[in-house]
Amino acid sequence: MTNTLHRFGAPETQRDDYIVFAMPSKGINEEGAIPKLQTFLRLALKHGPVNVGQGSKGGMYRPSSNLTPFAHWSRPDAADPEAVLEAMDEPSVVAAVFDDVAKVEALVKDLKAADLGLSVNISGLTAEANACCKRAGITRHSVEYSLGFHGDLNQLPDRHVLELSTMCGHGMLSHNFARKMIDMVRENRRTPQQAAATMARFCTCGIFNVTRAIRILEQARKGE
Repeated sequence: MTNTLHRFGAPETQRDDYIVFAMPSKGINEEGAIPKLQTFLRLALKHGPVNVGQGSKGGMYRPSSNLTPFAHWSRPDAADPEAVLEAMDEPSVVAAVFDDVAKVEALVKDLKAADLGLSVNISGLTAEANACCKRAGITRHSVEYSLGFHGDLNQLPDRHVLELSTMCGHGMLSHNFARKMIDMVRENRRTPQQAAATMARFCTCGIFNVTRAIRILEQARKGE
């Protein structure tokens, strides 16, 4: 099971959203895994991910204990992927988010050549992820599906809110927070880029797709 599995949206809205992540198995191959995980991230950074992160230390968009809430909109939006590598001091899950399946395929080919001995997963549209692996010369080991939402669906927020909030699988982006960012963009108080960078800081694993968030916010602003 992976917290990246439950991205909400129709297939056509997820063609710019792919997460590749690697993890060691506790008690099996976690010893000596840190340099391998760092190699994974360095290989990913070659192909221009829109976000990278480590489960226990955070992503390349990160909060700071030295800033007050008033600094959110004046602080630089630039990400720091090197901080993710430097902070790694224990085996954990690492992830890279891409907005183009061609970049994923290039990374998979590099990972095959590197043969790190780690479990590597692709979270995204199943058909495209499977085709990507085949082109890279890898046979898919297994597949997991999200079964979506069940119950009284009338209680769910609107589509744009769900598309944004479910990009953090641990629920660190509340529905109200996503709604607030949409409202601020609609009111021209913040740009989609500013709002997306702010939301990305709250996703501890670094799996929030900034590119997709900007597109969703722009669509919400236009009423699409």
